Amino acid sequence: MTDTTDLGVNPLEDTESEAALAYAEERRENIRTFVRTSPDYYIRMFDKIGASAKFTPTFNAMAGLFGPIWFGARGLWNWALPFLILEALGFVQIARGLFGELGAEALARISSIEGTLELRKKQLEAALEEGSDRVEGLQRAVDSIEANIASFRAEAEAMSAQGFSIALTGLAILIIVKLVQAFMANWALEARFSDWLSDRTIRSGLPVTEIVFSAIFMILIVATAMVHYSFPGKFSLLTAFPTDPNIRLTGITWVEDFIAWCVRNSEAFFDALTFGIRALLDALEVILVQTPWIVIASLIILLTWLTAGLRTAIYSGAFLAYMGLLGFWEAAMTTLALLGTAACLSIVIGIPLGMFAARRPRFYAFIQPIMDFMQTMPAFVFMVPVIAFFGVGKPAAVVVTMIFGGTPVVRLTVLGLRGVPESVREAAISFGANKWYLLTKVDLPLASPSIRAGINQTIMLSLAMVVVASLIGAKGLGEDVLEALQYANVGQGILAGFSILFCAMILDRIVQGQRK
Repeated sequence: MTDTTDLGVNPLEDTESEAALAYAEERRENIRTFVRTSPDYYIRMFDKIGASAKFTPTFNAMAGLFGPIWFGARGLWNWALPFLILEALGFVQIARGLFGELGAEALARISSIEGTLELRKKQLEAALEEGSDRVEGLQRAVDSIEANIASFRAEAEAMSAQGFSIALTGLAILIIVKLVQAFMANWALEARFSDWLSDRTIRSGLPVTEIVFSAIFMILIVATAMVHYSFPGKFSLLTAFPTDPNIRLTGITWVEDFIAWCVRNSEAFFDALTFGIRALLDALEVILVQTPWIVIASLIILLTWLTAGLRTAIYSGAFLAYMGLLGFWEAAMTTLALLGTAACLSIVIGIPLGMFAARRPRFYAFIQPIMDFMQTMPAFVFMVPVIAFFGVGKPAAVVVTMIFGGTPVVRLTVLGLRGVPESVREAAISFGANKWYLLTKVDLPLASPSIRAGINQTIMLSLAMVVVASLIGAKGLGEDVLEALQYANVGQGILAGFSILFCAMILDRIVQGQRK
């Protein structure tokens, strides 16, 4: 029997070579399936790109020629849209330079003041006939208008003379963008091919419908931009959205009627809610404002020391001294009372709501758009219906602050509870833990860092509403900042702003200190 090792043949190397050939052939077949067109070209390009971890430029003439249409047809819309904007810029500059009315704006100004010139000339002629003492002033006005017309006409001529250079600039932009697309196309397509290997739901090939859609979309965008910028003001459809003022007036009427109906039919509910908010707010103001300052300062410094350490307690003492020495103590305590009321209500409502939504995906999917609306809508917008329901004053300011700052504690409670490892929960259940024990001894302790971060974010966002809340009657540091804005008192505004900053830093250290 002959030993293959004696003949210089290694069975292991032979097996590895066969596996490499099989892998290479499988890769080629996958590339053919993915690209559908010019497979041999893309096999060579993809092998060249995959041979190096660095960016390897290759030239794709079709991508450079058709540009965003090629990228869109290949499904690379994240590349197609930026290239579309750049190409549109180049085509617009070419069209403006060759066919555009570059001096249209200056000519429009001339036409707008020619009527004034004619009027002043008639007045000058009448004054000359009457021998009026206004002749000299009217003559200066006529001369000034004529000089303006001459300058505008010169500007129009200068702009028209720049047409060729503008067109050349557009052509240069277009050529550069085309070259970039040609060099980037294969690299982007190879990255999409890698994603397609792990997820076959990603579209591959060049479907005719995608080619047609991409071409129509790109051509319409570029053509519309070229017409609009080359002939400004000639097509009203491109400059102003077609609408009717009655549509907005009807919408305003509907909203006002709905708000009025809600106010009439829920007066008792909102009165009770206002009473509860005011009761909590008054209690906090009694504690923070009417209690001797030395007691409150001592308690804040002690609490900071226990949660965040001695150094942070010293900083807190310095911050409190700053607010006291500059006369902001009462305003700062009023702000903390308002903030405490809003934050406490947000936390009391938000954490249980987050706990309920964490294990109920459908319910969380329902409230998530509502929270997005609360957090993204400008405060001045939802301040209007809040005033309609609660009037002007501190309860309305508390509600506005809750709307803006109450969502992070819900989101981060859900995030923390969903992040609890299932293996830990299953282990607790296997040892006989009931739902209450599982919640209080497993879920909440493991989710506490995320929940604490949500509380911190709610407090910080609530503090950010201090100045806005002062517009509807909330007192405190926000009122000092608002007064500084009204009277352009820069010093007071900056000093009060630092007080707000120091309040935020103290609260942040108290809430976050225990996490460390």
